[in-house]
Amino acid sequence: MIIPSHFINSWPLSVLGILLMFAVLVQMGCIFFVFARSAFYKSKISDSILPPVSIIVSAYNELENLRELLPLLNNQQYPVFEVIIVNDRSKDGTIEFIENEVAIYDKVRFIHIDKDYDHVTPKKYALTTAIRNAKYEVVLLTDADCRPASEHWVERMAEKLDEDKKIVVGFSPYYKESGFLNRLIRFETFYVAAQYLSFALASKPYMGVGRNLMYHKSLFLENKGFYSHLKVMGGDDDLLMNEISTPKNTAICIDEGAFVYSEPKHNWTEWFNQKKRHLSVSKYYKSSNKITLGLLSISQILAWILFIVLSVSSIFVFQSNPLYLYGSIAVFGFYLVIKSIILILINQKLDKTVGWYAIPFLDFVLSVYYVVMGFVAWKNRNTKIRWK
Repeated sequence: MIIPSHFINSWPLSVLGILLMFAVLVQMGCIFFVFARSAFYKSKISDSILPPVSIIVSAYNELENLRELLPLLNNQQYPVFEVIIVNDRSKDGTIEFIENEVAIYDKVRFIHIDKDYDHVTPKKYALTTAIRNAKYEVVLLTDADCRPASEHWVERMAEKLDEDKKIVVGFSPYYKESGFLNRLIRFETFYVAAQYLSFALASKPYMGVGRNLMYHKSLFLENKGFYSHLKVMGGDDDLLMNEISTPKNTAICIDEGAFVYSEPKHNWTEWFNQKKRHLSVSKYYKSSNKITLGLLSISQILAWILFIVLSVSSIFVFQSNPLYLYGSIAVFGFYLVIKSIILILINQKLDKTVGWYAIPFLDFVLSVYYVVMGFVAWKNRNTKIRWK
């Protein structure tokens, strides 16, 4: 058989085309078998009796946030609950505020911590103290700078518990503001949530966010709390979930009334530092999770890079053979349309985090972000990460 010379001369494009097909197949597999579960998910309410709940908030110099948050927590419409605020070495007037105004909040009690310890990070010590002192078996965690979407937040989360489900992972979007940074923050948060919620539905739970997370106290204690990562800065939510969540014990909650909103970072430096902290924790995930998430991110990056390279090369380098140009457009275009449709459906369930029309472009931006943060993680692999 005689092979046309233009195919022989353009063999690099053939290799790139095969790699593009592989990257797209990996992405499509995840879209159909994982992400689609969130896209077509229908919320279910357990028939179990709603259990008493201990809401826990760790607060370090969060006076102004506590002024806004405490009424929202105290006024939750739920049969039996308490609110534990851990005052973690605050020096901003939090103690005086507690002494003067705590009496008006009948559901709230405070725990004071006046020093830190070398063997454990401050927040993990604060949370451990609160969980151990919680009155009730079920604990619900959030942060001082968060705001529940409704007075039925606790109820909506607890409805997902039953005899088997001991963990409920929720969604915590950021407030919508103007500007490209805010849109990127919201999309990245949405995409991460789409991942961990979808994997949980696919019986592969691997993380949750501490801004909106419920689990049984006994699970925490049986796991010896944060023992395996006491000195790791961060990970009080995702690393713990990586250890205690199983296909059978984890449920998700994406009811609108159960969303917990957070204030986003307002400049690139703050957000970049925040993401470096988050990224530094992921290296402690189980190997299977790191491989799966790494393959998902790499295939997304490669799909965009290979599509661009193939298209540009077909136009400017191998002008005599348009097959690669049309082929790459067809393959990548089909993939991008399907992925965008699934993400749009998930976006409808998750607070319409970003405009549907922006999703394809933001998917590209997220790929660039993965490349940048991957390089940063490698460069700073031996750098100690600091908290606030």
